[in-house]
Amino acid sequence: MGEVFLRRLSRWQADGDREELADLYVAAYEEPPGEEYRNRERFLARLAEDVQRPRFDMVAADDEDGDDDEPAGLAYGYPLHRDGSWWRGFVGVLPDEVEELTASGKVFALAELMVLPEHHRRGIGSRLLERLLSASGAELAVVLLDPANTVARAAFEAWGWDALGELRPATGDSVLHVLTRALPD
Repeated sequence: MGEVFLRRLSRWQADGDREELADLYVAAYEEPPGEEYRNRERFLARLAEDVQRPRFDMVAADDEDGDDDEPAGLAYGYPLHRDGSWWRGFVGVLPDEVEELTASGKVFALAELMVLPEHHRRGIGSRLLERLLSASGAELAVVLLDPANTVARAAFEAWGWDALGELRPATGDSVLHVLTRALPD
């Protein structure tokens, strides 16, 4: 495996490369047979919506191996809308500080972080995350995790993220864990 280089993608590049990004998504997650297509379609729909968000940002990791650039992973996200609508479905009482940071446009949602399995344990995920968050201008980062994804939760906790609570999406999906991380100035 060669050296990994990080690069930013604009919303137009992300939209133009959406099929390649969906291929990366499918390859990054082991899915039960028959689920790959549905999950790929869900990813494409979510990406199409997310690239339209103000200040959408994406960072990709490319593995320089021989003559071909191969994607190794990517991370993307966006600042939360100041109206606080993202927090609808939060279980319990949202801390005042989080409400205030959201209202001031200082909360950045990590929508996706993925690394191909053959590139795990090389620090690519943490590098992608740091590059993405360093340009966010936010004071707080937030991510939603499936409670069953204990590997992702362990990684985020190792990177300094803390549990905030749970959120029940309006889509009626199961409750998701909310993790946050304060960002340096």
